[in-house]
Amino acid sequence: MTSVPRWFTDTEDGHSADYAESMRQRARDGEDLEGEARLLDAVVTPGSRLLDAGCGQGRIAGALHRKGHEVVAVDIDPVLLAAAGEDNPGPTYLLADLTTLDLSGLGHGGLFDAIVCAGNVITFVAPGAEVETLRSLRRHLVSGGICLVGFQVERMDLDDFDRDLAEAGFVLEQRFATWGLQPWHDEAEFAVSFLRA
Repeated sequence: MTSVPRWFTDTEDGHSADYAESMRQRARDGEDLEGEARLLDAVVTPGSRLLDAGCGQGRIAGALHRKGHEVVAVDIDPVLLAAAGEDNPGPTYLLADLTTLDLSGLGHGGLFDAIVCAGNVITFVAPGAEVETLRSLRRHLVSGGICLVGFQVERMDLDDFDRDLAEAGFVLEQRFATWGLQPWHDEAEFAVSFLRA
């Protein structure tokens, strides 16, 4: 099993910078880039301690910070983290691999009220590392905390994902077809799963 995330092995050189610039352009064009943040904000209490797992250029972390939450955001890509600090200041940004994540030194025992893992992040971890990545996220949740995971279903088989999350100690509470809570259906192209330990 390779330990290199698909984010690096399945993309071309310059992909990270191109991705960051595409997010900037979408923001300049007035596109709504905060749907995931709105959803998480709606299901947690004000001033929650939140983890953006695989934060990219920080659009979700920044939006949650602006809503008054204490946000830690991690990503394995230094190019995207640099863009995040520039484009969405406020959260604590850290370079880290989600599969081996250990935030216990940050205070609060490294525990968070909720975690968001959006943007197909779970499909970009190293092949075979999905269960350990989910376990890593679960270890960073307070008792009763929620984890929201979203990805395109063409990128990961949902039956495989459901087996992985059960093996990792998560329970699937709800599933929707969009971050706007459109009902789940078998032909949906996207899945947003509400998980609890």
